[in-house]
Amino acid sequence: MTDNIPLQPVRRPKRHDGKHRNGCCPWSRCCGMGDFRPRTVWLGHPEKREQRYPRNVINNQKYNFFTFLPAVLFHQFKYFYNLYFLLLACSQFINELRLGALYTYWVPLGLVLAITIIREAVEEIRCYLRDKEMNSQIYSKLSTRGTVKVKSSGIQVGDLIIVEKNQRVPADMIFLRTSERNGSCFLRTDQLDGETDWKLRLPVACTQRLPTAADLLQIRSYVYAEEPNIDIHNFIGTFTREDGDPPVNESLSIENTLWASTVVASGTVVGVVIYTGKELRSVMNTSNPRHKVGLFDLEVNCLTKILFGALVVVSLVMVALQHFAGRWYLQIVRFLLLFSNIVPISLRVNLDMGKMVFSWMIKKDSKIPGTMVRASTIPEQLGRISYLLTDKTGTLTLNEMVFRRLHLGTVAYGMDSMDEVQSHVFSAYTQPSHDLPASRAPAATKVRKTISSRVHEAVKAIALVHNVTPVYEANGVTDQAEAEQHYEDTCRVYQASSPDEVSLVQWTESVGLTLVGRDQSSMQLRTPTGQILNFTILQIFPFTYESKRMGIIVRDESTGEITFYMKGADVVMAAIVQYNDWLEEECGNMAREGLRVLVVSKKSLTEEQYQDFEARYVQAKLSVHDRSLKVATVIESLEMEMELLCLTGVEDQLQTDVRPTLEILRNAGIKVWMLTGDKLETATCTAKNAHLITRNQDIHIFRPVTTRGEAHLELNAFRRKHDCALVISGDSLEVCLKYYEYEFMELACQCPAVVCCRCTPTQKAQIVRLLQERTGKLTCAVGDGGNDVSMIQEADCGVGVEGKEGKQASLAADFSVTQFKHLGRLLMVHGRNSYKRSAALSQFVIHRSLCISTMQAVFSSVFYFASVPLYQGFLIIGYSTIYTMFPVFSLVLDKDVKSEVAMLYPELYKDLLKGRPLSFKTFLIWVLISIYQGSIIMYGALLLFESEFVHIVAISFTSLILTELLMVALTIQTWHWLMIVGELLSLACYVASLVFLHEFIDVYFITTVSFLWKVTVITLVSCLPLYILKYLRRRFSPPSYSKLTT
Repeated sequence: MTDNIPLQPVRRPKRHDGKHRNGCCPWSRCCGMGDFRPRTVWLGHPEKREQRYPRNVINNQKYNFFTFLPAVLFHQFKYFYNLYFLLLACSQFINELRLGALYTYWVPLGLVLAITIIREAVEEIRCYLRDKEMNSQIYSKLSTRGTVKVKSSGIQVGDLIIVEKNQRVPADMIFLRTSERNGSCFLRTDQLDGETDWKLRLPVACTQRLPTAADLLQIRSYVYAEEPNIDIHNFIGTFTREDGDPPVNESLSIENTLWASTVVASGTVVGVVIYTGKELRSVMNTSNPRHKVGLFDLEVNCLTKILFGALVVVSLVMVALQHFAGRWYLQIVRFLLLFSNIVPISLRVNLDMGKMVFSWMIKKDSKIPGTMVRASTIPEQLGRISYLLTDKTGTLTLNEMVFRRLHLGTVAYGMDSMDEVQSHVFSAYTQPSHDLPASRAPAATKVRKTISSRVHEAVKAIALVHNVTPVYEANGVTDQAEAEQHYEDTCRVYQASSPDEVSLVQWTESVGLTLVGRDQSSMQLRTPTGQILNFTILQIFPFTYESKRMGIIVRDESTGEITFYMKGADVVMAAIVQYNDWLEEECGNMAREGLRVLVVSKKSLTEEQYQDFEARYVQAKLSVHDRSLKVATVIESLEMEMELLCLTGVEDQLQTDVRPTLEILRNAGIKVWMLTGDKLETATCTAKNAHLITRNQDIHIFRPVTTRGEAHLELNAFRRKHDCALVISGDSLEVCLKYYEYEFMELACQCPAVVCCRCTPTQKAQIVRLLQERTGKLTCAVGDGGNDVSMIQEADCGVGVEGKEGKQASLAADFSVTQFKHLGRLLMVHGRNSYKRSAALSQFVIHRSLCISTMQAVFSSVFYFASVPLYQGFLIIGYSTIYTMFPVFSLVLDKDVKSEVAMLYPELYKDLLKGRPLSFKTFLIWVLISIYQGSIIMYGALLLFESEFVHIVAISFTSLILTELLMVALTIQTWHWLMIVGELLSLACYVASLVFLHEFIDVYFITTVSFLWKVTVITLVSCLPLYILKYLRRRFSPPSYSKLTT
């Protein structure tokens, strides 16, 4: 078969960028950065530590006090042109090479460095202040002196830390005690792993039984913990109490941990710190911030190398035309210094100042309020993004679940018909069946009654099959105990490991059946009439990613009936429920609407059936070998021929305008990949709902693979698909990248959209890095949680969304926005404008320098190739600064189309992806213009001057200034009042300064008519042809945007 192309295993090239690969933490021994060992941690006694542990500080800074200046200078002088000008300025200390005053070389270079150092210092101070805010958060610590306050940065391994509800866990800890009656607590881990599900955590049984938290300091106990590693889903350790009789040993697992960057969602907890600082799981899953250099800067650097090559060639030609006479090698150096303007020193300053203006414009844009620029060196990168990698939870979605649909097969209830469901539930508890004899009931009533009972059964099942716990809190009027006793609605909040579960229970409450109480063994529901229904929980079968379903067996205390309820994904429930002809079709319809579908079913059990099941279930749980398999087999014996009750449809609400924003990005030629820690079904559902995957697109769900052979077969199956979106899990992705990295990336890059689910933070960063390496295109990563930081820092542009998951992502990002929809304007308007303006500004600065260098070359060639400067001292500095700086820099305000047009026609952005605004073609055009204008001005001045050499200087320099001002006017597409001010101010500065330039210019000559007409003629000849060419080009070959502005 032609499609079955043999795939070659990857031979990875050695990396030279100093970055750690996935699976190797940034500080581990393999990276040559330290050694991690297991540790024994004594409770409340940090002084007993057996090794030195890192400080518990968050650090997002690129430099420290000592490395700041050397590192900033290194990053500056690694640019070819900065290093070149440093050598140039140093050469002026040699008398034989000096061409003029020292300040003509050192002042511009000093200005460049000063601006850069100040900008980096300001950004570093801001970063330091943000980190300080996080490190200064106050926590309570148990000590022999009682409870004391301690800063997050002052926490040590062995400390006993108290964490309140809704407070961030400051370090990796073992969970010792909770204030919750049920002896457990919930954690929000979305900052760590991107999952919205709350995680249930259990304290160490021995310490939870202690009368008070202070007793933790009275017992002699310690925790043995494994060495720090990047695995956030597993932990191995033990807890030992030595003063017990007998001594107590308990095994510790992930259920007993409280990882840093998670948030306590219920109660107050006490934990012992086992890892701090760089040994935290969250930090080890975060790559070091790197100094990002924009592609535009690299391109400009390349152009300056070409200009330097031209400088060397021109210098050699001049010396060759002198026949290498005398000390020709010194003459080469003098010519290199003489033509040094070919490589413009002001280019770096202009571009850096331009970037600061672009950053300021982004911050001040009222249509994207709250947007921050944290890396002002790369705003033009936003104009050339080819791949956008986004998180799901909190970035595309609000992480708020809303119940949308209840489907019973023959009838469906949407949001607009929930009052009917409410009336059915109400009638079920207010109209006993014996009130209306069947013989006298008309047919319509029978149907209505049947539907009513079916609706009631469905709502009751949804109210029972879950792991939600109602919790009562004091609200200022009612205290907690009273609220709990009377089931106060205003004081009740629901806690669960999934927002889906909470939304279902909240919905049953809205239709009349309210969950009011729950503990380990019972559950209480309140009917619309206020009656309390008591249910005993006999067994719970929790949801797992393998089973994709959860079940519960309950006994109704009023009737003694035992019922097995189950809900789960349609793919597994289809085989469990009784045969029907509507399940598959309706599940598909609801999924296409972007709803997360659950199938709910039930099965009534007799007492004998349950006792038989319980005996087999307990026996299976006691097995030492194949325990999980035996338990699953026993449960599956119940999961047969279950009665299908209903389908539920829940929607994870998208953020405002996510769909139109993704549509804009797609039309702009940007491919969007979703990288999420959430499960496959949820990710696929959100991708459809957000229209990341369009309705007419096929979806290829990559089957789970664990071996090279399986990956080979699945890749070949995927290769046969065309124009389909790819959905793949993190485990399968890892296998594919291990064996077939090149082939997988080649196929994935051809997909219109890619969804990667169950991704770890390091995998997200790895995908970004592979995209950069394999495609060479610019990437942008968007996220809102701590688990997105690695991806954001790895991407060419990192954008953090400030949301419910905190500020960790936005603090580490290059740009931060308050909503995902702001990304459209950030890229289409500000990114596009920044890139086009930077391109125009850089080419104009190069043109300005080449003009004067061409004039110097013409002057030297006419005067027997002498290495004598045409303009000296202040004229040279003034030309690059006060005479032309304002108009040239005003190009940062230019725009080809209005922002509304740029948003309406994102196809304009697609044109920039080819890099045409700054290319070798446009560069060559500007070089030719510079040579033409420089030659015309110099030859014109030589032809028209009459007697004195100083007249050549006056005529040529004035013509040069006027030409530059007119060229700016020619380049501008949309005039701004500051541009006009810049033009007039520069002209006024030049005219005013002529009074002080009598050393270089004949002041009396410039007041004559002869001077005026000569300057006018030369200026017209240098500029008029270009104006005519521009008009003809606009007339016969207009650019794409001009059609939209007319």
